[in-house]
Amino acid sequence: MSIFGKHLSPYAMLSISGLLAVSDQAVKWLVQQSMAYGESISVTSFFNWVHVWNTGAAFSLFANDGSWQRYFLIGIAVVVSIVLIVLICTNRNKEEAIAYSLILGGATGNLIDRIFRGYVVDSFDFYWRSWHWPAFNLADVVIVLGALLFISVSLLGDKTNNNAEPDGSD
Repeated sequence: MSIFGKHLSPYAMLSISGLLAVSDQAVKWLVQQSMAYGESISVTSFFNWVHVWNTGAAFSLFANDGSWQRYFLIGIAVVVSIVLIVLICTNRNKEEAIAYSLILGGATGNLIDRIFRGYVVDSFDFYWRSWHWPAFNLADVVIVLGALLFISVSLLGDKTNNNAEPDGSD
């Protein structure tokens, strides 16, 4: 049983991806317009609003390896985005399609940064005492949410008629 209804068109899923990418870019624009690079504003005892750049991959991997990683990461993001678009357009499992659209929206938001800025703008800094989780952005959040949804759908899946024969007969 799908909790998302019977009819979610690929166009709706791609629109969700686009809206997420635009929202991510809007947040990054606000950060860049309102804060100096490296600035940090304490919001709570465990969260800072920051303006930092990530030239590498997740958790700043490859950030100090020269400029090759920009083009490599752009290439990977383009290939992954194409695969996700195909999966969204051909997938019959609505929950998986939503997961793919979340991941695509986040990947597109970060891809736009890499193409036009050469780095990804990060603004969320969660910490405990002196330990800080690597800063991240809205695109990263929706990528993780999409991945978690995909994993949960894969693990929990539709459990109806588990005793059916592989040829469809009961």
